[in-house]
Amino acid sequence: MGLIARNTAALLGGAALMVMIGSTVAGAQQATANVQPGAQQPEGEAAKKGRVTLLQRLVIGAGVDKIAIDTPQAVTVVDQEQMDQDQPTTIGDTLRDVPGVTAIGSDRIFGEAFNIRGIGGAAAADESKIIINVDGTPKFYEQYRMGSFFSDPELYKQVEVLRGPASSTLYGSGALGGVINLTTKDAADFLVNGQNNAVRVKSAYDSNGTGILGSTIYATRLNENFEFLGMGNYRQGDDYKDGDGDTIQGSNFESWSGLAKGTYRFGDGNEQTIRLSYQRWQGSGDDQAYSQTDNFDFGTVDRKVTDQTAVFRYENPASDNPWLNLKFELSYSDTANEQTNASGIGMPDQLFDDSDYSYQTLQARLENTFEYKADDFENYLTIGTQISRQDRDAESLGGVRPGPILFHPEGTENKYGFYAQDEFVWREKLTLIPGIRYDYRDTSPGESIASAEDTSDDAISPKLAALYKFNDSFSVFGSVAHTERFPTIDEFYSTSGPGRGTYPGGRTASLDLEKETSNNYEAGFSVAGYDLMRAGDTLQLKTTGFYNQIRNLISTNPNNRSRLPVTYYVNIAEAKIYGVEVEGSYDAEVFFTRLAYSNIKGEDEQTGAPLTTIPAQQLTMTVGGRMVDYGVEYGWRGQFAAHTDTGFTGQPTPGYGVHDIFTSWKPADGKYAGFEARFAVENIFDRQYRENLSGTDAKGRTFKLTLAKQFGW
Repeated sequence: MGLIARNTAALLGGAALMVMIGSTVAGAQQATANVQPGAQQPEGEAAKKGRVTLLQRLVIGAGVDKIAIDTPQAVTVVDQEQMDQDQPTTIGDTLRDVPGVTAIGSDRIFGEAFNIRGIGGAAAADESKIIINVDGTPKFYEQYRMGSFFSDPELYKQVEVLRGPASSTLYGSGALGGVINLTTKDAADFLVNGQNNAVRVKSAYDSNGTGILGSTIYATRLNENFEFLGMGNYRQGDDYKDGDGDTIQGSNFESWSGLAKGTYRFGDGNEQTIRLSYQRWQGSGDDQAYSQTDNFDFGTVDRKVTDQTAVFRYENPASDNPWLNLKFELSYSDTANEQTNASGIGMPDQLFDDSDYSYQTLQARLENTFEYKADDFENYLTIGTQISRQDRDAESLGGVRPGPILFHPEGTENKYGFYAQDEFVWREKLTLIPGIRYDYRDTSPGESIASAEDTSDDAISPKLAALYKFNDSFSVFGSVAHTERFPTIDEFYSTSGPGRGTYPGGRTASLDLEKETSNNYEAGFSVAGYDLMRAGDTLQLKTTGFYNQIRNLISTNPNNRSRLPVTYYVNIAEAKIYGVEVEGSYDAEVFFTRLAYSNIKGEDEQTGAPLTTIPAQQLTMTVGGRMVDYGVEYGWRGQFAAHTDTGFTGQPTPGYGVHDIFTSWKPADGKYAGFEARFAVENIFDRQYRENLSGTDAKGRTFKLTLAKQFGW
């Protein structure tokens, strides 16, 4: 039996088993956790007791609000409680329990990139294959062997991961891997009834690298219409050590971050909202490893990275008008990197000049949802438009070749997108979600790009998703989606002069590149049950199988020994990526457990070789308990990865198992109300290991301690 046949048999066998479980659960079930489109909170006993399980978390980025288990797409929501429990240093630390998602270089703040379902790499310019949004603002950065996202997890209260290209409909063509949406904190998250002011102070300590965090939040409600939140964070850390006790050079950092966010409500019932926010993150480090995504010795550099995001957002849900649910957003993003004192050998001369790199993106987005309800069905039609301009700048400030940097070309990209997504719900059983998006893009090279020219193209991204609920315990879902990814400014306009070894004839702009295309197919099922072993408990499981076929993959030109000039990039490959993902949780008043499993395969269809961007088969489990009367929670977390012959270095990566323990104390009332203490030991046994998609060895044993206190009046 072949590999595909074995995986298919296992998947179908699991489906049959879950059908039987679902039938058993249906007989015992006493409550449901259904949230129909437009609802704002999950129901069921767990929710009534203030507990929201993994698959009951509300998804706000897939169209009409619904909980994860009722979304016909693989989606995971990391909420504030889980983020606090993780005590993260980077956003990558919050994604460890998300199946099919890997943060590359996440222990280095200048090396955070992402891989979703085998798409995304540490060295290639794969940032455009995964869309990252902060409060709806697209964040994009691409530079040689650096990360693509720079921020602090303290700024956020929720992270959504929408896996697969079906997300292209709402967020832009080319989301081959998927979308990561981050939502910043609001004043309302800290203001309780009867109080108009709140101050929250927080400090944290990380033993590996002697990392520290100091954070202060002030939230105020000036009147019934206006709220404001101000936040400031300071974080720093020295070089950390791996499980063998070896110091990872160039992993030290210092960062400042802040958020200012005002919310104004007005109109009937104060349901119209205007939000204005500004956030800034600035990180610096001396003698940083030039390559922040691996251990390759390319030299060192001093870096200062500044990331800024400004957002104006207007929402009018118009609850008394089914034809109006309007959202408008205007945003600006600016990410800049100042490099000085670079040193190294064997690399292009300009790579080690003092230099500045930056991306600026200005975006406007407008959408409206039309609602229609009848006796047997509900329908929600969302239409919208998204317009953006991105400027890419890079300049060598001295050295042997001052001026624009050839291998990091300057340019401008304009995008114009139009989309429509319909959600049809029949008798609370069948949900159909068709959608289509059209994008037009034009690019212009910087004046320094010799013999380059403007380019333009368009892309289309249709999809169809469906979910059918047999009963309150068992449902099946599936989707078909197509998307197309434009070549980036880097892929179009990168050039280089003749070299002594590799590319002796030099490389020219790649103006004839074709779009990458993706055809993705998904199918899965979900199981839910309540009051199974004791009153108020909840069991939920969601399994997704997918097959993604990608054409016209873009890669650097393999003809690297030609003595004649060749284009920098070419379309050379076709690939298929397929796999299965499982998410599940069980929650009772005094006990809980969660699991996330992914098994992904990928193959170059021309050569038959496995893709080097495929993560290892991985299982993550959490088992814990609660002492409810004392506000205490404790548990164990294990992460297990299988041996794999593929990965970033091209060498086999051994399997590993890493164990963590954690506990927290968060009293709800009494004289200690508002106080929070968390303690964790990660990699208890000081295991030496490396994820196969990262060239950087992971942290060894780490003790973490967090103390926080909120005051209100």
